[in-house]
Amino acid sequence: MQPGSAARAIRVSRRQARWAVFGAYLSLTKPRIVELLLITTIPAMMLAAKGLPSVWLMLVVLVGGSFAAGAANAINCYLDRDIDPLMGRTSRRPLVTHAVAPRDALIFGLALAVASTALMAAFTNWLATALTVAAIVYYDVIYTAWLKRSTPHNTFWGGVCGAMPVLIGWAAVTGSLAPAAWLLFGVVFFWQMPHFYALAIRFKDDYARAGIPMLTVVATPRRVAIESVVYSWLTVATSLAVWPLGMSRVYGIPALICGMMFILEAHGLYSRTMKGEPVKPMRLFHWSTAYLTIVFVAVGVDVFI
Repeated sequence: MQPGSAARAIRVSRRQARWAVFGAYLSLTKPRIVELLLITTIPAMMLAAKGLPSVWLMLVVLVGGSFAAGAANAINCYLDRDIDPLMGRTSRRPLVTHAVAPRDALIFGLALAVASTALMAAFTNWLATALTVAAIVYYDVIYTAWLKRSTPHNTFWGGVCGAMPVLIGWAAVTGSLAPAAWLLFGVVFFWQMPHFYALAIRFKDDYARAGIPMLTVVATPRRVAIESVVYSWLTVATSLAVWPLGMSRVYGIPALICGMMFILEAHGLYSRTMKGEPVKPMRLFHWSTAYLTIVFVAVGVDVFI
């Protein structure tokens, strides 16, 4: 190999190594989850402002919220490093593959937490900042380290931190929390049960192998299917309760139509369970993601019409 070619090969190798490290740390933040959280935050801010908030405030909340969610997820990976190798779904996470050392992952998560808190404190208000800190602490200390491993109701209690971005976004705009903010919080909170129950059905054996008492592991399939139906109804009912609070048909009609489809999919899971047919839980999982996206996009569109 020519000297010039060898030098280029070394530079390419180093560049690839740097990108691999970057990708590993990015993976710790679970960007797909962060993306879903932010989808609910911006429409909530728009409704709170009754229009478009300042671009600067939206940017601060987006970056601060991304850092906070990334921090919580990175620390979650650190805390779950003993069980992640036991589950196929998590067996390729950076701590399992040794792409990132546990100590480095913890430092990274804590650094993101400090950065998100500092950003929110400097440019929003005390309520939004307090809610941001509370969400990180709740997810990692209350949910991951305790409830996830101790109760089959872990999905229910974990739903609190999953719905917090709505309250954080609203508080960043107004410095307070109105009834509409709590209803939007309720939509995301109730939605998480059928959404994550579907995932837990798909990966039931993983959770059992890791000793995580998910409802799908400790309860009958009928119980899980019934709860999925109940919480899908609660999700849609809560979303429709937002309609009279200054929303128009631009929001209400999509929320109603998509809500009925969401409920029908949950009932379909129940029906297949009772008939002993293949349950196909990922149908509900993917549709629930589409449902939440459509409902919150409708919130944002409604503000402008």
